[in-house]
Amino acid sequence: MSGTIHHLIEQYGLIAVFLGCVAEGESAAILGGFFAHQHVFVLWQAFLAALLGAFAGDTFFFTLGRSFADHPYVKRLRMRPGFSRAYHLLNTHPNIFVLTNRYIYGMRLVGGIAAGLSTVPVPRFVILNAISSAVWAALFSGIGYVFGLGAEHMVGQAFERHERLLIALGVGVGVAIAAWLVGHHFARRERAREDRAGS
Repeated sequence: MSGTIHHLIEQYGLIAVFLGCVAEGESAAILGGFFAHQHVFVLWQAFLAALLGAFAGDTFFFTLGRSFADHPYVKRLRMRPGFSRAYHLLNTHPNIFVLTNRYIYGMRLVGGIAAGLSTVPVPRFVILNAISSAVWAALFSGIGYVFGLGAEHMVGQAFERHERLLIALGVGVGVAIAAWLVGHHFARRERAREDRAGS
């Protein structure tokens, strides 16, 4: 069973990192760095998959906001907690917002939509998004790589390689669940704050 999982990670791990980073994917980028440390794939490949995924995700949401502002799906996204705050920050500090939006958990999706609805020119967004994606991918892939180094020092060779990969998957799932819970908590707080402001 563990050998099969190991084989699947080797075959499809980079695709999973890319797809995970299209969404709110810090845990996917961290796992990519960890797997690179375990020699499942090369570190630059993990970095590139995370960079492309992050860039594609933000560009997709920007395009939705820019080209499909009246679509029912986009209208629903505009009602999500944090959108009005993101739109305000975008109009007051557009460059800083595009560069830092992905670091605020739960804001990436609404931030991309808000950027598309704003007056930020497409070339400027693409350049700033590429810079932000590269820094973000390097940071979280690096964290995963360092985590792998630290884990190896802690457990040494006590675990087989495939067992370390299974432990990493468990940690990654745990991080993703914790991040979802934190994002859900902040979304509720933001919704409550917007309700108070509107009343």
